[in-house]
Amino acid sequence: MYREIYEIINKNITNMDLLYGVTRKTSSKSFFNNNSFQEGKCLCTISSKNIAAFTTIVQFDDPHGKTWGSHVYVADLNMPWYPHKVTSNRTCSVTAVEWDLSGDKLVIADHSGEVQLWMFKDHILNEWVQVGLAHFPGEDIIGVAWFHNGKKTSLVTDKKDSIHYSEKFNHLPFAPSVRQFGGRPAEGVLVVTGTGMVGAVMLTKDLLKPVCFATESLGSTRQKISAVDLCYGKNGHFLVAVSSGTASFPIRCYRVLVRKNDDKCSITSQALPSFFLQDGLLKDSCTEITHLKFVVKEDADSLVVAANGENEGFVDVWELREKLQPVHKLLPVPKNVEGFKTVVWQHQSQYKCTSPITAITTTKISIVTTLPPPSCVIVALADSSFHCLSRDGLKEIASSSLNMTWRQDEPSAKYSRSTVTISHIDMSWLGFALVACDTQGNLYVYKLLPDGGQSIMLTYACTMLEYCLVTGLDWLDLLLCLKSSMIETLCERLDASYNRQTQATQQFHYIQFLCIKTSLYRILMNGQHKAADLSSLLMVHSVSTAFKSLLRPSDLISHDKGPAESLAAVINDAITDVDKVLLHLDPKEFTVEPSTLQSLQQLIQWVADLALNLLAKLPEQRMQIKSGGYELLKDHKALNTIRELLVIIRIWGLLRASCLPVFYRSADNLDVLALLFRLLSKLVQFNGDTSQQIDDGLIDDCCLLPNQIMIPSLHETNSIIALASPVLFYQNLPMQFEYGIEPEQLLFASDIDYVEGCMYSGQIVDKIRHVYLGKQPLTVKQCTRCGAKAQVQNMIRTAAIRAWDQRWSRACTCGGIWRIHKTSP
Repeated sequence: MYREIYEIINKNITNMDLLYGVTRKTSSKSFFNNNSFQEGKCLCTISSKNIAAFTTIVQFDDPHGKTWGSHVYVADLNMPWYPHKVTSNRTCSVTAVEWDLSGDKLVIADHSGEVQLWMFKDHILNEWVQVGLAHFPGEDIIGVAWFHNGKKTSLVTDKKDSIHYSEKFNHLPFAPSVRQFGGRPAEGVLVVTGTGMVGAVMLTKDLLKPVCFATESLGSTRQKISAVDLCYGKNGHFLVAVSSGTASFPIRCYRVLVRKNDDKCSITSQALPSFFLQDGLLKDSCTEITHLKFVVKEDADSLVVAANGENEGFVDVWELREKLQPVHKLLPVPKNVEGFKTVVWQHQSQYKCTSPITAITTTKISIVTTLPPPSCVIVALADSSFHCLSRDGLKEIASSSLNMTWRQDEPSAKYSRSTVTISHIDMSWLGFALVACDTQGNLYVYKLLPDGGQSIMLTYACTMLEYCLVTGLDWLDLLLCLKSSMIETLCERLDASYNRQTQATQQFHYIQFLCIKTSLYRILMNGQHKAADLSSLLMVHSVSTAFKSLLRPSDLISHDKGPAESLAAVINDAITDVDKVLLHLDPKEFTVEPSTLQSLQQLIQWVADLALNLLAKLPEQRMQIKSGGYELLKDHKALNTIRELLVIIRIWGLLRASCLPVFYRSADNLDVLALLFRLLSKLVQFNGDTSQQIDDGLIDDCCLLPNQIMIPSLHETNSIIALASPVLFYQNLPMQFEYGIEPEQLLFASDIDYVEGCMYSGQIVDKIRHVYLGKQPLTVKQCTRCGAKAQVQNMIRTAAIRAWDQRWSRACTCGGIWRIHKTSP
């Protein structure tokens, strides 16, 4: 079944479509009409979380060019019109920007030799803090690379047909670049300067000295370097390829090793085989080597060399090969020895460009264990065209041009692309998106489709999602390339594959699996209810884990059965009266501090509201003729979890009545918790026996709920302006955006009220703490993927609520990154 996957990977990319472009707002009097202001080198790079970091010559809010310098911005590919400035350099231009492997930290280097290490402040996209700074006076830094963390996971070619993740995806042996005490990988960067110096900047835990750094010469003598690239060796070393820029000079390679000794670090550099460009196909017209790029960052055996002439460019691929060197007959050697083996660089293939090369990028990671790893090379030319080349033979398999892809119905003055010069390009980690930036810092995002046509094969997409599930990589670039017609089938395949895993594997990847599946349904117009059910399921799981973690066994000697296990055993019995369940439990094991219970009231309220909404929707759900995808009402395990939570809430209400959920009911003597538990218990009994249909008496009781209790809206209307939404499938491509301006054509409001006539407040609801934030809160945290909002800080600071907040501090419940959103007064 996976034969098609490997055919696609080996064919690489065969289609390039411009998805969108993001430009700065300009006017007829703008200083950008002067071509001299466009001559700036801008950089761009994509993190493993699909966040682009890029540089501009002037700030976006400066229409007059008074902020001339070098400014570093970041933007999520799902909301690219929100650029967030990291730092500015008004004296020296930034020469290198690179994300670390986890996508949390950013290194920024410039012409003056300054190296800055930045990271998210409190995991917020638009708030940054500098964690390290090193300065190499008089050095022009031209290349940087973060230390490798030693984690590498690939799809095993020999076991591609296995149904188990543990066999299909293997953690390959790969040593960290720098080891600390206990073998823990160190964090830091390796830099290469234009004078042939290599430096290491390592982060430490010392507050007085946050970084330590060391320097060394790459070769025995210093030399001028204009092009460089770094890659990782599997033994923990770096491979560095450098060129002076002159085609007649050799391209030199070095093996660099960084070691930490106590509080200091040291560097050793060893020369490796080098080669001359003329050893391949002679290029009399080639005058300058502009770019060096390893084919894969974790494969040091292949190097791409880009060179330019006056009006043309060349791309070469060189590979390290073993070569047998014969031994002269006069030398005394054994008769059975014909010679000795050496490693040399051999020219493999060449591609000739009709215009000079301005940028080049290659595959970031190898997803399969096939050797050599399948990959591709994408080059950008001076005529604003892109060419995708296969690694084998450098055959052109796709091409596109910025000057040809814009819609003709747009005003030419607003979207004029006649003078676009591509400055830098980078490929996403999964390889489904290409980001390019021009000399003005405008961003362009291309879809890279590997299906030989206009869509991605279903099997290939499922395998990539499984790879994201195992590795933790972000899958947004894949979402933007999917067709709406294949998403439901893709969800079914992913679900079937996940359910074949062992119980331990399912439990380990449970949260990530729910996030992936929810994001798939969220971009479908008819999948909003399924996405809401999956989001509720994830929250039920998280609340259950948080509540049960507060329980302590009364008998410390007995560790085999705690309060959570005792509750689960009682819940499985056919008991519909919540008070009778309490008779089988030890109340001492469920005792919690009253102040802690009060801080959890909003979570308790949400559980009760969820149970109420599910039961009130049961009659409507029963009348559905056809239903597909996930439905919380049919999840026997999830319903039992809600019953367990209702029992815990019942016990906690006896300890502190003010923590109980609040209901607006028609009769004061109506015990809502007992009613909800009884109806859910009956529903679970019918769900457990698939041969029986739901009893009419249960349906009648659920129909009476809206008359007995005011049902609150569980999912308030959540408006979002983002790419990954159902509106994307109705847009004409490519789309044009402006920095700082939300595109109204992407506005999507999901109205998924479960019950007709339910109470709707019209307020923003905190996705994490389930409290009302008002109709237009001034400052909130907003998820860049699902658009959910949350409080920036919680005033209640009990240990339980701090643990709950910490659970979602790094990312939203959907896995998206937080950003601070401020509403204009």
